[in-house]
Amino acid sequence: MKIITYNVNGIRSAITKNWFSWLQATDADVVCLQEIKATPDVLTDLLLVEQMGYEHYWYPAEKKGYSGTAIFTKKTPKHVEFGCGIADYDREGRNIRVDFDDVSVMSVYFPSGSSGDERQGFKFRFLEEFGAYLHQLKWAYPNLVVSGDYNICHRPIDIHNPKSNANSSGFLPEEREWMENFIQSGFVDTFRHVNKEPHNYTWWSFRANSRAKNLGWRIDYNMATSALEPLIKRAAILPEARHSDHCPVLLELSL
Repeated sequence: MKIITYNVNGIRSAITKNWFSWLQATDADVVCLQEIKATPDVLTDLLLVEQMGYEHYWYPAEKKGYSGTAIFTKKTPKHVEFGCGIADYDREGRNIRVDFDDVSVMSVYFPSGSSGDERQGFKFRFLEEFGAYLHQLKWAYPNLVVSGDYNICHRPIDIHNPKSNANSSGFLPEEREWMENFIQSGFVDTFRHVNKEPHNYTWWSFRANSRAKNLGWRIDYNMATSALEPLIKRAAILPEARHSDHCPVLLELSL
C-alpha cells in the first residue's frame, strides 16, 4: 500500500498548479490531505478524481476557507471516522480516518501556534487531549498510520537552524517532548526509520527564497504503530512536488 500525506495549503490553489496531473502520476493508494480550505461542493473537478479510481472523503472546518482534512482512497474502506469526538477540534476538521481489514489510515492536521499565545495554548491542549485519543486508538487499531502535518519538528536535524528557532512555535521544548513521548508510546517515525540524513524538510517559508535555499522544517509525518514497523518497505519526502509551501511525504507498506 502506497500512502502519501500532503498539506496542500488550499486544494483549489493546488489544483491550479496541475495538482491532478501530479496525483495521477503518483498512483498512490491512499492520499491524506490537510489544510484543504474548501468544501467538496465548491470543487468542480471531482469527477477527475473518481476517474482516477479514487473514492474521496472530506472533513472540512465549519469556518470557510480554513483548515480541514480529506482522504482519497483507491480501496473502499470498511469504515470512515470523521473527527475525534472533541468539539473544539472537530469544528476545525482536524482529522479523518479510513479503516481497512489490515490497516487504518488517518489524516490529521495539528494546530499551529505561530499566530500568538492563544493559539499556542490551543495547540498545547490539542497535544494533550488528541494525544490521549491516539493512545487509546492504537489499542483498538494496532495497525494504524497517523499521517499529516504535525506542526512540530522533532529534533535539531529536522529544522534548518535549531539555535535561532529554539523559542519558535513548532520547535518549543514542550512540543518536542510531546513528540518524543508520542513515539516512545509505540509509534515509528517512518521517514527517520529509513533515512537518518540531515537537510530533509517538508515545509519552507514563502519568505527569503527559503525553498530554493532549502531552509526548511520537517513537520509532516507518516507515523505508524510499532506493529507495522516490519512492513515498512519505503519512506521518502517528495520535494519536487510544488503545489504548496509543504511537500508530500510517502510511505509504502508491504501488506
